[in-house]
Amino acid sequence: MKNRISIFASALFVAAIVLVSSCKKDETMDDHSHANVLVTHASPDAPGVDLLVDNSKQNSAALAYPNNTGYLQVASGTRNIKVNVTGTTTTVIEADLMLAKDINYSIFAVDSVSKISPIVITDDLTAPAAGKAHVRFIHLSPNAPAVDIAVASSGAVVFGDIAFKENTAFTPLDAGTYNLDVRVAGTTTVALVLPAITLEAGKIYTVFAKGFLGGAGTQALGAEIIVNK
Repeated sequence: MKNRISIFASALFVAAIVLVSSCKKDETMDDHSHANVLVTHASPDAPGVDLLVDNSKQNSAALAYPNNTGYLQVASGTRNIKVNVTGTTTTVIEADLMLAKDINYSIFAVDSVSKISPIVITDDLTAPAAGKAHVRFIHLSPNAPAVDIAVASSGAVVFGDIAFKENTAFTPLDAGTYNLDVRVAGTTTVALVLPAITLEAGKIYTVFAKGFLGGAGTQALGAEIIVNK
């Protein structure tokens, strides 16, 4: 079942908090008072960023496309967050944020750099049933049309009619190796052949479309896999 991703500007501030694993906890917070946040840089032509927490730079290297942080524990409470252009003192975002605890989030920086925006998904990391893996698909290619994800050998559609900035729910699939095609929604036209994907029983995965349709090099249309758990 297709879910529309919630998009809101303050999410980028939350994303900034967890761009690097060196982000420090608030020493006044209990060790168990945190949220778990995974941040992915999915803007094909955007540079990395520097992060300041309470005016203290937290990262030694910027988070770059198409990498992610993995889940990080972020202390709950109110923090002053600044995001600077990498290697400069130019602040592009600043906010004081209250962070809730005990919630798992994935935050993606998406679209071309001129229109970059955040999208946020709350992650259900419930363990799959025996012999199953959980998989979801997120369409993050800015200029690609809506797509279907289909099994190459049979043509069976696994995820249907996913538009840019939309995602599916985590869906149970039998563990095994899959050859999948990304097709223009509602047609047999293949836009991208995905490399074979091996799903392990008990694991949870996110597959996202990245890059530009017609793009070259690192900005070419492709797919990235995140192991959520």
